Amino acid sequence: MTTPVRHPPFPSLVTASQMQALDRRTIEEYKTPGKILMERAGKGVVHVLEQQFGSHSGQPVTIVCGKGNNGGDGLVIARLLKQRGAKIHVLLLAQPKDLTQDARGMYQRLRRVTPSSTIAIAPSAAAIHASTHKASLLIDAILGTGLSSAVREPYHTTIKSMNDAQAPTIAVDVPSGIHSDTGAILGLAINAHTTVTFGCPKIGLYIGKAVNHTGNIQTVDIGIPQTYIQELDVKLHLLIPESLVGLLPQRSQDSHKGTCGHTGLIAGSPGKTGSAALAAQAALRTGAGLVTIATPQSAQASLDAKLFEVMTLGMPETKSRTLSRTALKPLLAFAKERDAIALGPGISTHVETGKLIRQLLPTLTQHCVIDADGLNVLAEHLPLLSSCKNIPILTPHPGEMARLLGHTSAHTINQDRLGFAQNFANTHKVILVLKGARTIVAHPDGQTAICATGNPGMASAGMGDALTGVIVSFLAQGLLPWDAARAGVCLHGLAGDLAAKQLGQAGLIASDLIDHLPHALQYAWLSCREHAKT
Repeated sequence: MTTPVRHPPFPSLVTASQMQALDRRTIEEYKTPGKILMERAGKGVVHVLEQQFGSHSGQPVTIVCGKGNNGGDGLVIARLLKQRGAKIHVLLLAQPKDLTQDARGMYQRLRRVTPSSTIAIAPSAAAIHASTHKASLLIDAILGTGLSSAVREPYHTTIKSMNDAQAPTIAVDVPSGIHSDTGAILGLAINAHTTVTFGCPKIGLYIGKAVNHTGNIQTVDIGIPQTYIQELDVKLHLLIPESLVGLLPQRSQDSHKGTCGHTGLIAGSPGKTGSAALAAQAALRTGAGLVTIATPQSAQASLDAKLFEVMTLGMPETKSRTLSRTALKPLLAFAKERDAIALGPGISTHVETGKLIRQLLPTLTQHCVIDADGLNVLAEHLPLLSSCKNIPILTPHPGEMARLLGHTSAHTINQDRLGFAQNFANTHKVILVLKGARTIVAHPDGQTAICATGNPGMASAGMGDALTGVIVSFLAQGLLPWDAARAGVCLHGLAGDLAAKQLGQAGLIASDLIDHLPHALQYAWLSCREHAKT
């Protein structure tokens, strides 16, 4: 009998206080001493850096430690690297007597295996500069998750010196200077090449300005019981490829195009057929059996020339060659014959087209995705959303989100992406996909997911159209809206990462991402199987 593949859950994103509670329960109830957790954390960091950089035997490594448990983790790392032959230099930014109990124990263990000359206690600014600038690798174990106010001296000078150095920095748990709950930069923060966080990923690593400082984020298991994490009843989760397979539709051996979902797109207008074409191609590449685009008659020929596997249906149009209000009846008939509908890419904000969309939306019986101009024509008409027969999925970027809300700006939205997404989803009873660096998916009941995939190369025209196609494809294949939105966002970002790995970020375009969607599906399956083996 074949052993089924275990689908790992999406990791919980926790606050500093929640993580402290988990640590405390593990120590007090599970009877795991704090020094054991600290040892596991240090070993986890060393394992990650060896995976990424190889052996540092004979290489100069500077480990910068604060007085808290984060510094204790750094002292463990220093000892383990010393045992592996690295030329370590520890900058201890406190007196040994001021260290926490567990950190003091790790300091004493380090002293037993290395001469005192390798440890600089409360070093001067000149000594910090010299040590950080001669290292081949830097370890940031300064401040951790407890920081809640602006970075003070000597930490400010130390962080600046580390950022000015040429060597890559590994941040321990959280890059020093970042608020671990909000992602805010508290004056100055480490620019990490990699962040190795412990137990559960921290919310602040994925939101706010922190996304520019964390680098590659790796989570290390230090032995926190899963039951303790589950009992927190966290409503905020991280979307990662390893967990994606639990959401993806699966095909039976007797599948055919009629059983894999018929996706309908209401999209396009002359000069904007590219949006419709990208969404359609993305839907096919994500597994939709059939895709049909309903578009103004004047745009149909252009789409037919662009697309070979996609069907088109011409609709009545205005004098400006956008969808006309007389298209309402044929669009309703069109929608009833499809398994899911996406509307908005490239339809324009023509007054009559806007009225059509606002008439159409409350009458749709299929699950739907609303994007681009479909969102823009809803501005000042948000009560319509509550009249939808099924919970709709909205996919705005910050500019579209600002237009939906009115009297705000994209800049303001980006100051509190998590809060705006959660509030909008709850107020208007929709699933809200707020696109951008670390896309957020919010459910009306408060469940929220932040996507770990994606990269700056995806800041390019058409990427949102591709996302619309991915999500509506999953809806047409039978996924519920919440699952389709999460799976679509994660897979879309993963495809962008795979495309960037092959082509680089600069010059990445939406069609590159679409071409990598099948590879992303395969990658997710392989990642899940590798997780199952471990």
